[in-house]
Amino acid sequence: MYVVTGGAGFIGSNIVEGLEARGVAPVAVVDRLDDDAKRANIAKRRSVQVVDPEQVLPFLEANAGQVRAVIHMGAISATTETRLVRIIKANIILSRRLWNWCAAQGVPLIYASSAATYGDGSRGFDDDNDLDALKALKPLNLYGWSKAQFDIWAAERAAAGGPTPPQWAGLKFFNVYGPNEYHKGRMQSVVRQVYFQAAEGKTCTLFKSHHPDYPDGGQKRDFVWVGDCVAEVLWLLDNPTVSGIFNAGSGQARSFRDLASAVYRALGREPMIDYVPTPEDIRDKYQYFTEARMDRIRAAGYIRPGTPLEAAIARYVQDFLAADDPYL
Repeated sequence: MYVVTGGAGFIGSNIVEGLEARGVAPVAVVDRLDDDAKRANIAKRRSVQVVDPEQVLPFLEANAGQVRAVIHMGAISATTETRLVRIIKANIILSRRLWNWCAAQGVPLIYASSAATYGDGSRGFDDDNDLDALKALKPLNLYGWSKAQFDIWAAERAAAGGPTPPQWAGLKFFNVYGPNEYHKGRMQSVVRQVYFQAAEGKTCTLFKSHHPDYPDGGQKRDFVWVGDCVAEVLWLLDNPTVSGIFNAGSGQARSFRDLASAVYRALGREPMIDYVPTPEDIRDKYQYFTEARMDRIRAAGYIRPGTPLEAAIARYVQDFLAADDPYL
């Protein structure tokens, strides 16, 4: 049995599908099925058991001998969340408890970190596991801070010689897009948001630049297809001697203009783009450039190439967003 926390969420439900495609059964999905979209994210899965998040530790204890790995994707992932206590409980304390349980039981742990730990990018995007390097990062929001704090906590335990799970890996996800993100509201990828305008032949809107080095629409991010993230998780499960904190991105920064244009072209339309001011509540925390360095995971043996932006967007648009059933 694999246990996937946040398994009805975006990346989590894609991982559950990836495990099922391998013939793995059952998969325990730890999540709150509190809206129709999240329920739809796992409606096609044949062999899942749903566990309430409040019961995850008792569930693990009751099934200790059967758990092959814990894949911890559950978190408060909104970058606008400001409730510190809520963030600490959900993103740090629970993660520590899962780590300790996996260490005691000898079970691998793969968990979601985030590119938000890199802050404004002034210190680069190198997934250096050196403790001083991890501590020097300056996230721009509480979500990124919480992920950075757990990365540091995990790395400290590994550096001190344990206790650690037999395999542990934190994945710093960059700008992930793909099917099953529909419940995320404002936090949905720009691909999904642009699609609505493009499909109706309307002009889409992107944020203006408020940085002199970037033109409007020229802000760059490392956009990564969710299937590539799943492939990295599955590779780690197949390679239990590999541990550490790794980037999960495409390794190539692309502009928002490129991304929006790819959506229109996937629909057979010419791009139509307008620009609006970045909302003031996120303007001072806005990242203008992100690009994952993928050297460490490549050096560990992960050589699968990332899916090119235009090819991935074409698949997302044509096979999912424009389909009668957009769910994986």
